[in-house]
Amino acid sequence: MKRIFDIVFSFFGLIVLSPIFLIISIAVGLTSKGGVFYKQKRVGRNNSDFTLYKFRSMTAGADKGSLITIGGHDSRITKVGYFIRKYKLDELPQLINVLKGDMSFVGPRPEVRYYVNMYNDEQRKVLNVRPGITDPASIAYRNENELLEKQDNPKQYYIDVVMPDKLRINLEYIRNRTFFTDIKVIFQTIGII
Repeated sequence: MKRIFDIVFSFFGLIVLSPIFLIISIAVGLTSKGGVFYKQKRVGRNNSDFTLYKFRSMTAGADKGSLITIGGHDSRITKVGYFIRKYKLDELPQLINVLKGDMSFVGPRPEVRYYVNMYNDEQRKVLNVRPGITDPASIAYRNENELLEKQDNPKQYYIDVVMPDKLRINLEYIRNRTFFTDIKVIFQTIGII
């Protein structure tokens, strides 16, 4: 049922949102150098790499430095990027990942290989399911960028505190997930409940 939901709603989402895709593509393309889409290797189900799609919200090549975004005013973020990140519009191309089967609407957010290599055996269980566009940990850590901005060593704080807690939350989600809990997570993500 979950995969059918993902296919149907990602397909119709891409059709309905195509005018917004066009507007964002033009805005990103005209206001900064680089491609419209940002593509990054992430780790998905069964510990397999896949290409995640987003609208590019940072300057071209920004991921050559830090893999995490720190604070609301990271200098690598473009002017259009601030807007599309604030309203999570940069995430819309992940509907392509959902339609392809790389991702689901709800599931543990996919991480880059660098951080996945730090998972212990228990934490690696998040790789038994399709990653998602949203998850309970993303809701709990809506303010992650601001939280990291306050730390002396944001990367280490992410590794030592944020990442293990997000994995704990997602392992709990996996143990108790149902179709209806997924719907609740979607509604919480868009702020309805």
